[in-house]
Amino acid sequence: MREYRLLDAGHPAMVGSSEARAAWHHVAPIHVEELEETKRRFFQLTALEPDALLRTATPGHLTGSACVFDSDIERIILLHHTKLRRWLQPGGHADGEANLARVALTEATEETGIDGLQIIDPAIDLDIHNVAPPGRPEVLHYDVRFAVVAPEGAEPMGNHESTDIRWVPITEAADYDLDPATHRMITTGASVARQTLAEAEIFS
Repeated sequence: MREYRLLDAGHPAMVGSSEARAAWHHVAPIHVEELEETKRRFFQLTALEPDALLRTATPGHLTGSACVFDSDIERIILLHHTKLRRWLQPGGHADGEANLARVALTEATEETGIDGLQIIDPAIDLDIHNVAPPGRPEVLHYDVRFAVVAPEGAEPMGNHESTDIRWVPITEAADYDLDPATHRMITTGASVARQTLAEAEIFS
């Protein structure tokens, strides 16, 4: 199984620009076979589209998102996206940044208003999905997903990108009309986060 590491914004691994492809070399210890075709499409995108890190690239481009857990790994943060009008995890465009872990952590911090988030490296999941904001053409988001852990007692505040934001018990996630890939991300992320935190406790 891939070794996972708990990082914060000050860790050297979160600084600078690494090759974007490194983000999904060892992704998702759970459901690996399910993601093989998705991985192939990710590699195809980066091989054929030199501007895959830019939001202007069509028909698709890279994004990074965060499955944010509370410190007990019992709840996740969901936000109701202002433009897409759906419950989603925090995330956003790479906008030229090849370190997609850094993208995910930055987006999570900005969209939740929580300082001190820690990201688990490497990624836990991949997903390719259509996004169609009102009045704009559809585009494919090639989303690299990371587990993120909030400090104890953290409360999300949100920003203009969401109309609502809340902690949701993992056991109640099915009530929020999430797609199968998001449920897979939550399941995998919770497993990885619990394992990583337990190992960090042992070696601290």
